[in-house]
Amino acid sequence: MKEQDARQAVQAAISQVAPDVEPDDLEGRARLRQDLELDSLDFLRLVETIAKTTGVDIPERDYPAVATVDGLVNYLTGHG
Repeated sequence: MKEQDARQAVQAAISQVAPDVEPDDLEGRARLRQDLELDSLDFLRLVETIAKTTGVDIPERDYPAVATVDGLVNYLTGHG
């Protein structure tokens, strides 16, 4: 998956799971749980949404790697 496609998929998934998050808050180093204030249920829904829309399954052991917007984009780029 190309980086641009991955970034669009992440932005779309975040807007579905957390519609209150402003697009301006989606800078690369933004931490999903702390900066975007996603609780654990929102985070799990985000991972499920990403899996459904991109076909990339993110196992629990890889959650630390996808803790930021850029981390999630890079993960999708490397696995998609």
